[in-house]
Amino acid sequence: MNILDTIVDQKKRKVARLPAESITVQSLKDALIKRGDHRGFTYALRHPRRGSVALIAEVKKASPSAGVISTDFDPVRIAKEYEAAGASCLSVLTDETFFQGALEYLKAIRAAVRLPLLRKDFIIDERQILEAIEWGADAILLIVAILSDGALKRFHDLAAEAGLAVLVEVHDERELKRALEMDARLIGVNNRDLKTFAVDLATTEKLAAELFAMRAR
Repeated sequence: MNILDTIVDQKKRKVARLPAESITVQSLKDALIKRGDHRGFTYALRHPRRGSVALIAEVKKASPSAGVISTDFDPVRIAKEYEAAGASCLSVLTDETFFQGALEYLKAIRAAVRLPLLRKDFIIDERQILEAIEWGADAILLIVAILSDGALKRFHDLAAEAGLAVLVEVHDERELKRALEMDARLIGVNNRDLKTFAVDLATTEKLAAELFAMRAR
């Protein structure tokens, strides 16, 4: 079992403990209305706060590859520093077991800054989308490598139609094609292979070239 399989296996056990609930576009819309304070994640990326490049800055305490990144980790302080530095959006790790994140970080950060927030986690169930809204996310991450085509499209369409932004993460050409086939509007490239955690910075360059080639066909 590789690292990604281990993470997903643990996530399945955690998700199984969530209350049984039917998630629909309307229930997600209702949750967004109840929470209020809409922040446009995609809009923020298209309209950089400074210069011509929009940056999604990440709030992360630890990772399986690096271990603890910050021993004096203060998510709110970090978020404020990112906002002051000109970041357009924030990515907040909420996985507890492998990244030492927490849903509570989303709520605390949302109260402290005005930037749109992405829940960065391993989403494998619709109920996690509702969680993301309730705890303060304006966007969710969907990782192509851990989802079937059916689940990927279902989760994407549920969230997007409700009003959340959806960042679809790919690592290779096959995953890029899968993302495009289900009409993903916001695609992120991970230079790290989540199965081995090896990093290849050429991945983004290669997939960007492939994307432009696809559009030219």
